[in-house]
Amino acid sequence: MPSRTLLTSASLADAAPLTSASLADAALLTSASLADAALLTHTQQGREWPLLVWAPGPGVRMVSSAVLGGGIGERGWVLNAQVPPGYDRLDPVDHLRELAAGAGLAGPGVGLMTAAPVADLRRAADGGVRAVVTAGIGVRGWAAAPGDGGVTAPRPGTINIIVSVPVPLTDAALVNAVATATEAKVQALVELGADASGTPTDAVCVAAPTPEGTEAEPFAGPRSRWGARLARAVHAATRAACADLVKP
Repeated sequence: MPSRTLLTSASLADAAPLTSASLADAALLTSASLADAALLTHTQQGREWPLLVWAPGPGVRMVSSAVLGGGIGERGWVLNAQVPPGYDRLDPVDHLRELAAGAGLAGPGVGLMTAAPVADLRRAADGGVRAVVTAGIGVRGWAAAPGDGGVTAPRPGTINIIVSVPVPLTDAALVNAVATATEAKVQALVELGADASGTPTDAVCVAAPTPEGTEAEPFAGPRSRWGARLARAVHAATRAACADLVKP
């Protein structure tokens, strides 16, 4: 088993920042490693906003709750777009597709949105699993709160989690990985004293190689080999992203 390594970073240098002039050059964005996710910008309401892009290319399966590219399937890229507070576009899927095209991204991918500061992303790694988290917890609460849910279009996500696992996962394990990431997020919030299990609009994306002649891992629960590493990475990144947002 590889030795456990746990790395966090608050530095934008670790996000491979690029300028908006580089948006059309998709080759600059292509990397198999989530560590190479690029920080770009896009324009909304007359000002520039951060846009995090990771484009591992073909041969990757993802599971996500994202409004664009959600579900399970082959995906070639992920973007996490910061939008203005009070974002009121009624076509977030079309908007995300526009942003992807502007970044030179083609084919199926995953698009996340948030009003939280994407430039304040936090990273963590554990035994080959990598996690990137952006967070804002101004509106938060417990999942099992009383009251009726709504049926309106969801607002931009607040705690967005992107994870890469270096080994193939079965469909069941991908779903299990989402549950494990969510458990780790909740653990981080509780430890920080947030008195919440998350925000109403949190989103997650887990990526793993497509099985090609190799047997996929069947488990990703918190005590499985890869699930434990995923949990630690997500926990560390979420805790770092939320540490300054929880008032004592």
